[in-house]
Amino acid sequence: MLSRNEMTSSQKLMVFILAMSLYGISNMFTELIPSVKLGFIELKVEYFMFVPLTLAILFNPLYAALGASFGEVIFGELLLGQFGGLGEVEKFIEFSLAVYIAGLLVSNPSNRRQLALAAYVAIGIDQLLSVIVDIAKVGFGIEDLEAVPGLPESIFVIEGVNFLNTMIVSGTLFTLLPTLYLVPRLYGKIEPLLGMKPRETRVKASFGEFASPRLMLLSILFILIAGTAEFMSEADINFAVWEPEFVEQYGNGVVWASIGAAALVLVATLIFSIRRSARKATHARKL
Repeated sequence: MLSRNEMTSSQKLMVFILAMSLYGISNMFTELIPSVKLGFIELKVEYFMFVPLTLAILFNPLYAALGASFGEVIFGELLLGQFGGLGEVEKFIEFSLAVYIAGLLVSNPSNRRQLALAAYVAIGIDQLLSVIVDIAKVGFGIEDLEAVPGLPESIFVIEGVNFLNTMIVSGTLFTLLPTLYLVPRLYGKIEPLLGMKPRETRVKASFGEFASPRLMLLSILFILIAGTAEFMSEADINFAVWEPEFVEQYGNGVVWASIGAAALVLVATLIFSIRRSARKATHARKL
C-alpha cells in the first residue's frame, strides 16, 4: 500500500505528460521569438526553463525532467523535421540532469531563496555542460572554431560570453522571475488536479540526497555519454536523423501545427486528471 508521501504510477505518468506537453508548447513559441543583435552580442531566448522547473519543484523532479526533454524531442525536433539523431543525446541528457538536480534542491516551494537557487542551478548546469563539450570539441580538433566578429578568436572567450548572455536573458528573465512568481501561487492549488497533496506532506529532498555519491557518479556517467554522443555526431558517426525537406515549404505553419498537437495532449491530460480527481472526491464522500 502506498504511503501518503509516495506518488502512484498514474500520477507520475501525469507529471510526465504535463511536462512533455507544456514544455513542448513553450519550446515552439521560442521558435517564433526573433533574436536581437547588439554588436557582437546576440540576445536570444534559448528556452523557457521555468516550465519544467516549476513542475519539478511542485511534483516530481525526475518525471518532470524526463517529460520536458521528451517534449522537446517530439514537438520541438521530430514534428519540425529538425531531429539531429545521435547529436540530440547530449542536449537531452544535459537538460534532464539540470532540471532534476535543480528540483531536488527545493524542499520548501514557498522559500524564495531556494527557488532562486534552483533557477540559476538549472540554467547553469545545462549551459555549463554544453560549454564544456563545445570547448572539448574544439580542443580535440573535432570542430573548427567559429569566430565571432568583435571578439577575440578564443573558444574560452566566445563560450564565456554566450554563457553569460544565456544566464542573463534565459536565466534571469525567463527562468528566475517566472519561477519566483508562479511556484508560490500554484503551490497547493495545482496538486489536487492530479489527486495529490501539496509537497509539504511528502518526503522532502535533502542536501544529502542531492550530493549523494550515487547521484554524483550517475551524473558523471551520463555527462560522459552525452559528450561521447556529441563527439560521434560531429565526427559524422550519426544515425536516426530526421530532417525531411518538405517541412521547409510550410514555414511557421509547421510550428503552429506542433503547438496544436502539444496543446491537444495537454488539454486531454487535464480533462482526464480533473475527471479522475472528481470521481475520487465523490467516492470519498460516499464513504
